[in-house]
Amino acid sequence: MKIKNIENIELSFLTLEDYQELKAAMIQAYATMPDMYWREEQIKILIDRFPEGQVVVKVNNQIAGCALSIILDYNEFDEHHTYEDITGNYTFSTHTDDGDVLYGIDVFIKPDFRGLRLGRRLYDYRKELCERLNLRGVAFGGRIPNYHQYKDSMTPKEYIDKVRKKEIHDPVLNFQISNDFHPAKILKNYLKGDAASDDYAVLLEWDNVLYEKRTKKPSTIKKVVRLGLVQWQMRPYKDLDELMHQVEFFVDAVSGYRADFALFPEFFMSPLMAENNHLDPHEAIRELAQYSKVIVEKFSELAISYNINIISGSMPEIKDGNLYNAGYLCKRDGSVERYEKLHVTPDEAKVWGLQGGNSFKVFDTDCGKIGILICYDSEFPELSRLLADEGMDILFIPFLTDTQNGFSRVRNCAQARAIENECYVAIAGSVGNLPKVHNMDMQYAQSMVFTPCDFAFPANGIKAEATPNTEMVLICDVDIDLLRQLNLFGSVRNLRDRRKDIFDLKKK
Repeated sequence: MKIKNIENIELSFLTLEDYQELKAAMIQAYATMPDMYWREEQIKILIDRFPEGQVVVKVNNQIAGCALSIILDYNEFDEHHTYEDITGNYTFSTHTDDGDVLYGIDVFIKPDFRGLRLGRRLYDYRKELCERLNLRGVAFGGRIPNYHQYKDSMTPKEYIDKVRKKEIHDPVLNFQISNDFHPAKILKNYLKGDAASDDYAVLLEWDNVLYEKRTKKPSTIKKVVRLGLVQWQMRPYKDLDELMHQVEFFVDAVSGYRADFALFPEFFMSPLMAENNHLDPHEAIRELAQYSKVIVEKFSELAISYNINIISGSMPEIKDGNLYNAGYLCKRDGSVERYEKLHVTPDEAKVWGLQGGNSFKVFDTDCGKIGILICYDSEFPELSRLLADEGMDILFIPFLTDTQNGFSRVRNCAQARAIENECYVAIAGSVGNLPKVHNMDMQYAQSMVFTPCDFAFPANGIKAEATPNTEMVLICDVDIDLLRQLNLFGSVRNLRDRRKDIFDLKKK
């Protein structure tokens, strides 16, 4: 049929009133396979047991194609199953509403309507149904009708490899692969009488990236996560209590917006060094480290009382006589986890005597897996890539920069991390100045949230940005499900397309 003759295309549920037309359509679609049509009583069983799984596409009110499906408990079937196994010897007794996989038992387009991409509409419906029913995927045995021409010269596996490389054209398999189904296994004697496929089929699967495994325990993992970034102004404080009063003000503010995370900058407590400004800088910062334990305890209390996960920026810590730059993830469930700066700048080593830390990891939270890298660490792409390999969805970067040059390094590297690791990246820094604290004279910052650059995200990869050099909070929502879809179906797929055959990256 020519497109100009189409007046209406409609996707609708199959009914018994459609049966005679359906039968005629199947006979045309399977002209090379005599008697390949479903009996009326079989169609009635399918409609009665699973009406949502049986759909037809109609053109000008005429059936042009059909897709039939059932739900299976996939673990009940051998990986080398046959079509008879799947359908319960064509009785569909295998269907169960408590199953976990949508299994396609038939899909066809009438010859007169081929070339209109109607099959894609049927496959897209199956995917949407799979997501709506929270099933872990779609599967079916796909025919390879051109294989009989090559069976004497190559195995089914070799044939499939050549189809994927476009060296051989197989209209059925090519179509299924182009619709995001991946070959999982070769099935022998799958469908009796399929001489064109030499009785072989390819088990094709599509994974539902939005699937959530069913559990009897209540799930609290959030999919839309609200971030609260604190763009902190450096100003004099007379003591720790006054500084923590300002901290609580910001925690109260972002929790009032129901944020899931509050991110503070690196060394936000630096104003307290003013009382020791008469000392050498390396001595003054060691005095500042005396406050760190109390600050962490206070952050943990705030996380619980304000029901928010707090990333404490960072603070100096002394361990075994060495000075480190460390921070804490204070969760709203009361648990506390430590992270540390791995790379210290030449200035930090020279002026303060800071040592680089030795450990980093992904943290599990009630909003998924997150990573935290302090300032300069964001400029080493290997770190965030290792975190991405562990499942990180959001990377938090507390930073401290005195010039626009330094900020630009952190900002540009942070955005690169979002693109190359297909994750969200949130950065928060300090503004203002501290004239009475050595080595902390001026601050320059613009807190931001970065995304990958693809159709579901902002074109420039910037989800939200604060006003530069102004004390404020930045509130931003990020959707974790968009990352799942990007990982599989993005315009580019940085994580999946890595050439691991020629390079690899591992922790020591």
